[in-house]
This record gives sequence, C-alpha cells and structure tokens, in this order.
Amino acid sequence: MDNNSKKKQFLEVGQIVNTHGLKGDVRVDPWCNGPEFVCEFKTLYLKDGSTVTVEKARVQKNVAILKLKGVDTIEQADLLRRTVLYVNRDDVDLEDGEYFIQDIVNCVVRDVDTGTVYGKVTDVFKTGANDVYQITTDDGKEYLIPVIDDVVINTDIDSGVIEIRPLKGIFDDED
Repeated sequence: MDNNSKKKQFLEVGQIVNTHGLKGDVRVDPWCNGPEFVCEFKTLYLKDGSTVTVEKARVQKNVAILKLKGVDTIEQADLLRRTVLYVNRDDVDLEDGEYFIQDIVNCVVRDVDTGTVYGKVTDVFKTGANDVYQITTDDGKEYLIPVIDDVVINTDIDSGVIEIRPLKGIFDDED
C-alpha cells in the first residue's frame, strides 16, 4: 500500500510577520529552505484552502517580501499579519535525495545492518553543513544523527522508514 495518503498536500512555507512599505507588501518569515524558496511561487495557499496570487517577490536579508494581488494598502497588508502561507506539494520540484521535513518526521529509524529500531525522527535541524535528525526512542531518550551519506543509507518516505549506519558511540549506552 502506498503511504502517499498520509502526506499532507499543503505544506507550511512561512508566516506573514509584518507589512513592508505603504503599498501592501508583506514580510514573510520563511519556515522552509529560505526566503528564495518562498519567492519561487506564484500561487500560495491559506489554511482555509483559498489561494493568494503573488504579483512580485523578492528577498531582503532573511525574509521574503511579497506583493499579493488585491492587497494594495498598508491597512490591507496589516490584516494579514500572523497568516500562515502554504504551498501545494505538487508545485514543488524536489531533487533526488531531497524531502519535505514533515515527511521525514515520524519515520522509523533502523540499523541497515542489524535491523535494530532506534526510534522515530522527531525533529530536523538545519545546521548549515548538513541537516541533523533528532531520534526519540520509545522511552523518550533523544539522539542526534548527522544526515550524511556515511550515516543515512536509505530513506523510504512511502514506507516511513529511514535506514542508517550509526557512527560509533551515538547509541552506545553510557556505562
């Protein structure tokens, strides 16, 4: 059975945090790969499923500045403050080996060699050099594993399993 039915169709991409200027532009705090990613989309979605059309988009420091169709004054823009924006997963082209964080979270992590289950991915941290998965065991212990080719051997989002070859010492219990 294909687990695509579990995947959310609409993914949080950021939140409108403020207005920008007097002509209705909004500042969006990106909750994804960065402000450049937010600026790639002409159509964004709201929680209720309605759409907003992006007329212009640009990056300023670590935020995206968007001009949304029909939002032409600072007062209109101010009403959108704290609005979460979404993208349709069908509008995103992921490279091989790239995944949506929310598809990684809750995946079972097991040893590729022994089959030992270590726990589930409970968070993903962006460190700059490589991502880091937080793995939480059934009894609540947390471990961090680097997302590098030597450690993460196979990622199967559809079955919800990530196979790893852990670095020495990560899961060794302290004496």
